Amino acid sequence: MEDDALAARAVRLGCATLVDAVGRVYGHRAHIAAMSSPDPLRPLFGRAATISFLPYREDLAGARRNFKHYFYGALGQRPASGQVLVLSSGGYPDVSHGGGTKLARAHSVGLAGVLADGRLRDFDQLRAYSFATWCTGEAVRWGGDTVMPHAFGVAVEVGGVCVSPGDYVHMDSAGGVVIPSASLHRVLDIAEDIAAEEADAADIISAESPRPEG
Repeated sequence: MEDDALAARAVRLGCATLVDAVGRVYGHRAHIAAMSSPDPLRPLFGRAATISFLPYREDLAGARRNFKHYFYGALGQRPASGQVLVLSSGGYPDVSHGGGTKLARAHSVGLAGVLADGRLRDFDQLRAYSFATWCTGEAVRWGGDTVMPHAFGVAVEVGGVCVSPGDYVHMDSAGGVVIPSASLHRVLDIAEDIAAEEADAADIISAESPRPEG
């Protein structure tokens, strides 16, 4: 599948090289600082489907829908395996935005990953799921009285970076990068060039003689 091939290519290139490649195409910030994961050796790559969170409002609580509504609103009734569910912080990156039970849907529909600009609960359970998970850290307390989902399929902020639905998102232990979908193949090609340039530079440095003394 094309998504699998793209994911393998992104993983091989690594986050830092991809960030440099995006920087040769665009002038905006595209990198996300390193985050936490139940399985830090499992990288994430896929097309973003977004849910925006806002601070909880008690007077609006009765009118808001449950997480299932926003989940399928963002991903569609038949989610694709190459999608990544992206959750904004709602202003509270240190609060839980979900956990093993709520995100069991992501496992059952075969998502590529979940990226949350907030904490998640149940790392042991999330580690056993088929998708990659990255977030700001593990939480022990429910956060539904602090943040609430507000909209799906809209641009959101993650770690100071704008993520639009359909963007490609890559995360590994070094950090993350957001790649506009229209530029994905161009960015990957540039990243290949950068990797080759760096390999050549490393060979030259390895072969150079020590500076003569005096």
